[in-house]
Amino acid sequence: MPLIRNAEFVENAFARVADEEPLPEGAVVVSLKRFQAERDALMTRNAPLGVRLTSDQSPETLGADVHHFAVIELEFPKFRDGRGYSWARLLRERLRYKGEIRAVGDVLRDQWLFMSRVGVDAFEVRPGTRLEDFRAALAEQTVFYQPAADRVRNVLDLRHARQTYALAAAE
Repeated sequence: MPLIRNAEFVENAFARVADEEPLPEGAVVVSLKRFQAERDALMTRNAPLGVRLTSDQSPETLGADVHHFAVIELEFPKFRDGRGYSWARLLRERLRYKGEIRAVGDVLRDQWLFMSRVGVDAFEVRPGTRLEDFRAALAEQTVFYQPAADRVRNVLDLRHARQTYALAAAE
């Protein structure tokens, strides 16, 4: 599947490894189950490590290890399952995760903007996806009601700033 990061197609440097497969050399992404079973061996590898969380697996289960991952893949199994949004925001705001958060699975155009707002910065997209469509999706809305991990000023903040400016100008 193609991978978009920073609104550009990029090569996926991470091999996704099934639980029963041997680990190849280089950067890998493993399941939470495999990470928990082989934690010590995985943490001592001299290669970037990633973990894939299904929508029912909270990033909080990673504990302090969360900061050792170069990438955390959040699975979006179907359009109606929004738990990945909560996990991305939790990773960025509460756990202060600075690495790459990658959306994988049923990742649709209508979701790209909102995924990016909660902290997702890489997207595994369907073959045939055009960068022009991705960029257009991210630019479709410029004013938001909800605060998010992207720190864009929301409507309430903008209104407050306007009132403060008006009061200061009146004095």
